[in-house]
Amino acid sequence: MKLIGWIAGIAIVLAAFPWAIGGEYYVNLASQVLIAAIFAMSLNLLVGYGGMTSLGHAAYLGVAAYATAWLMLRAGLGPLAAGGAALVITTLMAAFYGVLALRASGLSFLMITLALGQILWGLAYRWVNVTGGDNGLSVLARPAPFGIDLTGATAFYYFSLVVFAIAFAIVTLLVRSPFGASLRATRDQARRMSALGHNVWLVRWIAFVLAGFWGAVSGVLYMYYNNYISPHALSLTQSAEVLLMVIAGGPSTILGPVVGAILVVLMKNVASAYVEHWTLLLGVVFVVIVMFLPDGIVPGIMRLHQRSRRGGDR
Repeated sequence: MKLIGWIAGIAIVLAAFPWAIGGEYYVNLASQVLIAAIFAMSLNLLVGYGGMTSLGHAAYLGVAAYATAWLMLRAGLGPLAAGGAALVITTLMAAFYGVLALRASGLSFLMITLALGQILWGLAYRWVNVTGGDNGLSVLARPAPFGIDLTGATAFYYFSLVVFAIAFAIVTLLVRSPFGASLRATRDQARRMSALGHNVWLVRWIAFVLAGFWGAVSGVLYMYYNNYISPHALSLTQSAEVLLMVIAGGPSTILGPVVGAILVVLMKNVASAYVEHWTLLLGVVFVVIVMFLPDGIVPGIMRLHQRSRRGGDR
């Protein structure tokens, strides 16, 4: 009952946010947080629950965004149709990449994902006829589901909030399902799982594909929000940022990636307005988190709360 109460309270706060805060800047900032949170949750399926650290996850966000823009510009599809097709394309790419990357584990897996991501980043720069090169692709249109115009900041925020809520609910059910238990078991005891007759590779591959799909969802939203995509979206920096979100918030937790996304997006957009070298400040914050909350912000706060309750009971 407490969990339901917390969820209901958070839902009310998120729904009332545009009216309580006001101002397009903060509403747009909240939309960026929601998109980043979906992106971080997708990577957390690999890092937190699967024990597979990836440095090429920006590939799915970037390819989905590029595919959406290209299909709108060159194929004449509407925003929703282009976004749906981009999800299919990117998920198929994730399925193929999973076959390549899961040939290894540990550091080798990380290096393979890094290499695959850098290949796509290089293509985005060089394949000018498709990607526009340094200039990127611009599409001045947003979808209008059920005839609702998403041009305004508030309307797009609620659209992003609905997608985020769906993603959060599905990922939560997934990690608490028997499949989620199998994924965690392959992370902790891969050999024992194999001995018990489980197909460890298949479990990891399914998780890889699901992570690619939700990464693609964030990429489509990224394109809708910015109406622009450039090679930067596929860069190592983008992959490192989302990995930082997961680690800082707390991997293998539901809320950890969301908290990490809030931290990084606020540092990028708010702290950078006051501090010239905001990345240095972000690094300091990350070091403090590692020193005092090594499991991440969410697990650390939960542990401190449990200690305070035990102290109060005495």
